[in-house]
Amino acid sequence: MNRVDALAILKEYTKNENLIKHALAVESAMKAYANKYNEDENKWCIVGLLHDFDYEKYPTKEEHPLKGSEILKERGYPEDVRYAILCHADYLGLEKKSLMDKVLPAVDELTGFIVAVTLVRPNKKLSEVKVKSVKKKMKDKAFARQVSREDIVNGAELMNTDLDSHIEIVLNAMKEISDELGL
Repeated sequence: MNRVDALAILKEYTKNENLIKHALAVESAMKAYANKYNEDENKWCIVGLLHDFDYEKYPTKEEHPLKGSEILKERGYPEDVRYAILCHADYLGLEKKSLMDKVLPAVDELTGFIVAVTLVRPNKKLSEVKVKSVKKKMKDKAFARQVSREDIVNGAELMNTDLDSHIEIVLNAMKEISDELGL
């Protein structure tokens, strides 16, 4: 299990550049949390990269991420990686057993929201985004309304961390790869 192979799977199933960038953003956030919690960075990064790899081909709740899990099983990915990916789909009702199971859904929605906040900045640069501005936009229900604020807040709570710290960790992780994200 390595990043090169995971990235190849992502690009095999995902052609939409924004979905690929989303995967990279989630990967960066997972890496930051793996380091924070002294977990397996490689495994956590792969979970971040592959959590939505099947979404473009299988976008329905009946298929995503279940089809992806089947594909990853066929390719020899371990149970804990597949389970964490399944856990990010709350509608499956799975118990989040491991820290990795909890962190993935916690960073998934937040990365997308941070991108939305960045895109309304005058220069569209992650470097200009602050925790305060993310929190301010969270209060605006009309802004990026498809992003669940509840998932963002619940994600921080699930990890027993305050919202400001959670936003800061994810934001800083994304800033490290801002060139790859085009932000």
